[in-house]
Amino acid sequence: MIVRKGEGRRPGYAAAASVFAIGMAGTTLPTPLYGLYQEQIGFSELMVTVVFAVYAVAVITVLLVAGNYSDEVGRRPVLFCAMALSAASAGCFLLESGLPLLFAGRLLSGCAAGLLSGAATAAVMELAGPGQRARAGFAATAANMGGLGCGPLLSGILAQYAARPLELVFWVHIGLVAVAAVIIHFLPETVERPKRFPPLKPQGVSVPDEVKGVFVPASVAAFAGFSLLGLFTALAPSFVARTLDVHNLAVTGAVVFSVFLASTAGQSLSERIGTRRALPIGCAVLVAGLLLVASSLIIESLAVLVVGALCGGAGQGLAFRAALSLVGGAAPAEHRGGTISAFFVIAYTGISLPVVGVGAAAQLWDLRTAGLVFAACVILLAACAGVYSALRPPTEPTKARDEARR
Repeated sequence: MIVRKGEGRRPGYAAAASVFAIGMAGTTLPTPLYGLYQEQIGFSELMVTVVFAVYAVAVITVLLVAGNYSDEVGRRPVLFCAMALSAASAGCFLLESGLPLLFAGRLLSGCAAGLLSGAATAAVMELAGPGQRARAGFAATAANMGGLGCGPLLSGILAQYAARPLELVFWVHIGLVAVAAVIIHFLPETVERPKRFPPLKPQGVSVPDEVKGVFVPASVAAFAGFSLLGLFTALAPSFVARTLDVHNLAVTGAVVFSVFLASTAGQSLSERIGTRRALPIGCAVLVAGLLLVASSLIIESLAVLVVGALCGGAGQGLAFRAALSLVGGAAPAEHRGGTISAFFVIAYTGISLPVVGVGAAAQLWDLRTAGLVFAACVILLAACAGVYSALRPPTEPTKARDEARR
């Protein structure tokens, strides 16, 4: 990492984490608003999942095509680009007059998230000073999950209690993006000898050989955990309104927020438990949370759904932080951004494909039955990931090798 003259007085990893959180919050702002869009435009439950899938496909595409670009051009230019895309996404929602701009807004939002996932995570970790690596790792994952959770909470409250429910929250987000851009301007660059406009080198899902032993169990656990997050982000408003008969948008936003809040809390426990043990323990807690979510659909209980969200989110957070720490720590510095991006490709595949399956199944059966089938499938996946990581625990990089890479 380069340290230029005067950089000691410049913002550190906490400032980079705040940029990360603002960007990720923008990606989930529409979550409590899908019901309003359905009333205004008129589209099915399957279309809600398709709109969500457009976002996830954009994330995955950017990760595959430009996930390692910040390793070449530097972290700051990529962060600036992500903020510009986030503001453009908000603009699409402000101008929204039908499905085309709704799709465009989610597409741009997905592109922003794809750039942020690798570049912002790497920037936060690399801006950590001596002895701050563990705290920076938590800051990166907490900014990711915390930002995703704050989006629906903010939009749900504003949509329920303020005027212009489909506009005000996006103006607020544009203001936050402007603040983030100022912070990025003052962030030190952490990539040595960044190149000026190098050509894109699509990497696909490329992982260095020395990382693969850690990457496999970590990415499987991430896939299972992000499947739960996808369910709450895309379909929780429909579950709450149609299955549980609760129509307050602030409550809907709070339900979605609860799973991300619990994820952040789970991440805070990962360091104490230890990254290798946190993977199987996190998967076990995730399974318990999914069982509670399924139970809430059977007995039609909002309270049980919230408890399931808290339990499942805590398990996801435990496993996610452990997985990301293992992958980021094992990756060579020159390939860290690309390796982290490959990890997020697997995670975002988990957040999209199962949710689209739920939307399609809801057309054949009903939303409750589709949710129960989803829960059963993800329970099986999480259980397999937990057993695998327990029987074959990933090897953490030694302290000496970790310091050498830094």
